Amino acid sequence: MITLSVVVPVRDAAPFIGDTLASLRHNARPDFEFIVVDDGSVDATPQVIDDFRDDLPGLTVLRNSSPAGLADARNAGLSLASGRYLTFLDGDDWLGRGYLSRLVEAIEGLGCDFVRVDHVQVEGRKRTVHRAPEARRGVVLDPRDRILPADARTMVDYPYAWAGVYRRSLGDLLAFPGHLHTAEDRPWIWRLHREARSFAVASIAGVFYRRLVSTSLTQVGDERQLHFFDAFDLVFKQIEGEPHLQPKAVRTFCALLAHHLELGDRFSPALRARFEDRARDVLAGLPADLLGQTGLDEERQALLGPLLPRPLRQPEERSP
Repeated sequence: MITLSVVVPVRDAAPFIGDTLASLRHNARPDFEFIVVDDGSVDATPQVIDDFRDDLPGLTVLRNSSPAGLADARNAGLSLASGRYLTFLDGDDWLGRGYLSRLVEAIEGLGCDFVRVDHVQVEGRKRTVHRAPEARRGVVLDPRDRILPADARTMVDYPYAWAGVYRRSLGDLLAFPGHLHTAEDRPWIWRLHREARSFAVASIAGVFYRRLVSTSLTQVGDERQLHFFDAFDLVFKQIEGEPHLQPKAVRTFCALLAHHLELGDRFSPALRARFEDRARDVLAGLPADLLGQTGLDEERQALLGPLLPRPLRQPEERSP
């Protein structure tokens, strides 16, 4: 019987996937399975994966002939998973030794639906531990109780699917919104916290997350970035009828929108115009009182200002 399934979506990560798979080999157990989904790679990624077929017990490889996107690649891996528990790993990251066994020990010991953990951010030789927002560790909690408050960083602001372990019996709650190429984890984490029954946070930091990788969508300024709006459309739709959650969703959307605008130089002028048009449409549909109470700092408010509905814009200063 398989205890843990690890789903690894990867696309064009030849410089990194060897490290990823080597770290899985160092974590392997007879009751662990590793499902690698090659999402239409055109570099040497398939060859590197093939080199591990004899060295990584429990390896299954699924290949997409053309890229389907991170959400659908993860879902394809989920469909093949047979473990009691499940976790994720991206194809340009790696794990510390013994990490997967510690995940299993945590969720089995706590007996909850899912466990979130810390992670290590990697920038060149720099290593920084990023802690999950919940301060209480090793205590079973209600996921809905950790969505708010709106003006503080909470568990829905820590959406990384790979920073945790989940009971596979959660079923569809583990599936990602299909066809989203970015921000797919935002509606995913909101639904998980709204609908699962229990969770905990454990002080385990064994995922090494490479930041600023050139092929990562966080660094790419193409039209896939427009899926940011589609992702938050799903979040806002989820919480219809739950007005107490709306301030949090609106504030998070505005904060992330300001971040995208700050990185706007990566967009072509035409794409920047499309991005701003989408932003105006979404902002116009949000409650005006909530837009006026986001509590964002002046710099982020200034980025959003030109896109806000006219009554919410700050008066322009007149030249003396």
